[in-house]
Amino acid sequence: MKKLDLDVLEMVVAVADAGSFAGAAESVHRSPSAVSMQIRSLEASLGKPLFTRDTRNVALTPDGRTLVDYGRRMLAIREEAWASVVRPEIRGRVTIGVPDDYASSLLPAVLRKFAVAHPRVEIRVIGLPSGALVPLLKDNTLDLACITKIRGVTGEFIRFEPAVWAAARGNQQVWKERPLPIAVFEPGSTVRSYAIAALQRAGIKYRMSYESPSLLGVVSMVEAGLAVTPLARCSVPKHLAELGEAEGLPPLAALEVVLARSARSARPPCEFLAEQMLAELRA
Repeated sequence: MKKLDLDVLEMVVAVADAGSFAGAAESVHRSPSAVSMQIRSLEASLGKPLFTRDTRNVALTPDGRTLVDYGRRMLAIREEAWASVVRPEIRGRVTIGVPDDYASSLLPAVLRKFAVAHPRVEIRVIGLPSGALVPLLKDNTLDLACITKIRGVTGEFIRFEPAVWAAARGNQQVWKERPLPIAVFEPGSTVRSYAIAALQRAGIKYRMSYESPSLLGVVSMVEAGLAVTPLARCSVPKHLAELGEAEGLPPLAALEVVLARSARSARPPCEFLAEQMLAELRA
């Protein structure tokens, strides 16, 4: 009998998206061993592997890619069917603000699911640093903002996100240079402030090698082997190396991620999106 359990398909898609069983387990709220066991059981039923595994990486096989494509469509239909029965049809626009680094790592899966479940809601995303989003909340330009908690802003707690140092893999070992070249976001960035404070406490001299409002700009400098950068762990690209005290760099304080709302966010589209973000992103 040919059966494809949608919950197991969701695990397969989660592993494909996260690139690891641990990351997938977090997103589907199961243990890594449970996810691995379910996927191995599915592979046994199919008679072929869906992933190639080694000590560091998990990659899709050609059959795995085929199943993931079908899985995404089947899961989208499940979400749409559930929403069409359980939720009233809602319309409108939601404007959400998010810093560049969170936009690339935390929001895509949430917004994709929401768009499938609520196709008549228009989502507009404004990408700016957390500090620059606060005035837009206060003047109601934004409905919601997924930001690092900063002084003067209240919001619903989402998670503590570790902050880490990142550098290019290879033999450059730029982290050994003194003064230490760092690529950082523009002034006002919390992770920038944490990094500078940590370096000063450790007595490590540094120089601003690059400043940019965008994650892409910062990462480009790091990829070239010209600097290290402090980032939220969730936004560190997989091809970069995570550094810490073993490389002589000071530990960084964790970032508190919150969901802040404007006065005009008490509308069904905003409420439903806020509810989904809190459910999906809380670690």
